Amino acid sequence: MPLVNMRDMLDHAYRNGYAVGGFDLVSLDFLEAIIGAAEKTRSPVILSLAESHFEYYDFELAMAAAEHAAKRAAVPVAIHLDHGASYESAVQAINTGCNGVMVDASQLAFPANVSATQKVVNMAHACGVPVEGELGYVAGVEGEDAEKHPGDVIYTSVEEARAYVERTKVDFLAVSIGTVHGRMRGRPKLDFDRLKRINEAVKIPLVIHGGTGLSDEQFHKLITNGVAKINYYTALADAAASAMRKNMANDTKGGYTHMIHGVRDAIRSEVERCMINWGSAGRAAEVLARCQSWQPVQHVIIYNVDNISNDHVETVMNRGQAVLSKIPGVRRVITGTAVQENSKYKFCWLIEFVYKTVIESYRDHIDHVTFANELFRPIASNRISIDFMQSTASPNTEHLQHDIRASA
Repeated sequence: MPLVNMRDMLDHAYRNGYAVGGFDLVSLDFLEAIIGAAEKTRSPVILSLAESHFEYYDFELAMAAAEHAAKRAAVPVAIHLDHGASYESAVQAINTGCNGVMVDASQLAFPANVSATQKVVNMAHACGVPVEGELGYVAGVEGEDAEKHPGDVIYTSVEEARAYVERTKVDFLAVSIGTVHGRMRGRPKLDFDRLKRINEAVKIPLVIHGGTGLSDEQFHKLITNGVAKINYYTALADAAASAMRKNMANDTKGGYTHMIHGVRDAIRSEVERCMINWGSAGRAAEVLARCQSWQPVQHVIIYNVDNISNDHVETVMNRGQAVLSKIPGVRRVITGTAVQENSKYKFCWLIEFVYKTVIESYRDHIDHVTFANELFRPIASNRISIDFMQSTASPNTEHLQHDIRASA
């Protein structure tokens, strides 16, 4: 089952009164447990990779595993960058495979937050990727995630929320109404009246960070008032740690594999509980029917050159790989030479876009235009370009949808 468009997924949740979990993962145990829970409950799910956790794993390796797990899952999945630290983080995440991003500028003053978020939205939307913005500040209290969010809670202003959404055009808004990162101390007091007024003002899916420690009743009230995505990590980490401590107590000389025995089951059980409680369980089929699949597009150019040495061609190829691979929405750039000596075309490019929207934004990007006009087109007048993607019309047959054009 393919990855699905995250905007479609959360719009469906918002319109139908349930929430999708954005579960942070920090290892393969978390990844397998989250996917396993989603498949067991038949729930859509968001695999969340938080930049604040990158010290625990290699982001590119984790993304490769998350993307593979998502593509073979039996339920609709989206992959999200959580708490990205910069514009550059968002570009890297998109080019690596995330189809939803959040760049956290909530610690900045309102004008600076708007400006930073607008920049990310403009870039991400050109790639077809939805953006989560945050207004207000969800601080940490205790637990391993709390130290990454120091300071005091700043509640989201209704008036600023309306202006923020209008100016930035974010797709989802993370709000601060009393939750905290990490563990709660005592019973949390949430400002549901504030949440209701924010929802009425912005009318887009709302996001809650710091879901650990809330009661079932509180979750239900959050969802009733517009929350369609709930970020969840600390309770999963605590469940994993509890299983490990139990194993260590039973056998102090046990090795690593003994220590992590049962960790996936503990995480999966907590994720299943959340999915059932938040109303996403049993929604997989209807979500899949209403979501666009998230598929890459292959941009292929085959060409010959005009009285140019192979060394010159190689120089142009190397320059193109360096320049074009940094354009937002470009996953990889591969160049090649025909194997057969008598091939009609001798050279080729294969450029993978994260989504079909990138066809247009890549074509108009200043770096592509400059490279193509100054270095590539002058030497390759004889060329053919094609964009194609794998069709999902039949589960047993692969088809190519294409658009042949006469220029790169």
